[in-house]
Amino acid sequence: MPSVSSTAARGQSVSQFSDRSPLRQLLGVQVLGVGSFVPAHIVKNEDLSSLGCDPDWIVQRTGIRERRHAPPTMATSDMALAAANAAIENAGVDPREIDLIVVGTFTPDMPTPSTACILQDRLGIRCAAMDVSAACAGFMYAMITASQFVRCGTSRRALVVGADLLSRIANPADKRTYPLFGDGAGAVILGAGSEEQGFLSYTLGSEGEGGELLCVPGGGSAERLDDQSLAAGRGFLHMDGRSVFKWAVRVITDSIQDVLTHANLTADDISLVLLHQANVRIIDAACENLGFDRKKVVINLDRYGNTSAGSVPLVLDEAYQAGKIRRGDNVLLSGFGAGLSWGTAVMRW
Repeated sequence: MPSVSSTAARGQSVSQFSDRSPLRQLLGVQVLGVGSFVPAHIVKNEDLSSLGCDPDWIVQRTGIRERRHAPPTMATSDMALAAANAAIENAGVDPREIDLIVVGTFTPDMPTPSTACILQDRLGIRCAAMDVSAACAGFMYAMITASQFVRCGTSRRALVVGADLLSRIANPADKRTYPLFGDGAGAVILGAGSEEQGFLSYTLGSEGEGGELLCVPGGGSAERLDDQSLAAGRGFLHMDGRSVFKWAVRVITDSIQDVLTHANLTADDISLVLLHQANVRIIDAACENLGFDRKKVVINLDRYGNTSAGSVPLVLDEAYQAGKIRRGDNVLLSGFGAGLSWGTAVMRW
């Protein structure tokens, strides 16, 4: 086993087990409250038949039966605000105690100001606020970023939100990708914890060479949207489903095994498995590779589909509200997707 260099005074250690991504530890942080939000409008597979989508194919290939779509008047910040208020209430904290907001999203209300700044204003508080764009890994990136602030003592109460409004960027003419995505948001409040709490091991990684496999090609500085590019669907999400599927199974299997090894844990030591809800076949394949008891794996994609950065906090809130997470549990979290990027961690609750 490679040697581990430690900076124990800050509760962190790092060890490189492979060329995928570094592994680190971040203790002294805890989740004080959780919350989530999904729009009220349910879109069932049968509702997509008019677009040429096969309801049975969707279930067989993805496990998705329905998803939520936001109304035209709802923006990402609206969902983020509802999830944030739920987390604040669950934590029992005064919103004015929040001194940092980090929002993971790749569907912001607008290029600028950030969705985090819009959320800060709507919460009526004064604090630092920023967005993190890592698509389906966005919540994991945002949570690790905010945890660093908490551990260093530069934040007492951090609000972390994962929110994406994918119904606006999914192409209704693409019968294989449009049914996969839904809208939703989740949030947590972080604060200082004991030295036994926090991330026993985490890794954040990227493989930018695969960026074109899952991307929105138009709308940025590289390709301005005009009538021609809009007509060509360049403002919609493009995905090479087969390649992304194979990559996702590999990267979550490898990254989960890495964090378990780094934390000196096995699959039996994990209390609950909360993975990005992209496709049940991806989750099944990874859990089979790793030997996880399926009773520990929480699934809600059948009801919400892939909500990108909203996915991990949504399933986290659902598990927490159901009483499946208790103090001292080892909770496995993993988000993965466009970038290509991933964030995987074992958190001691």
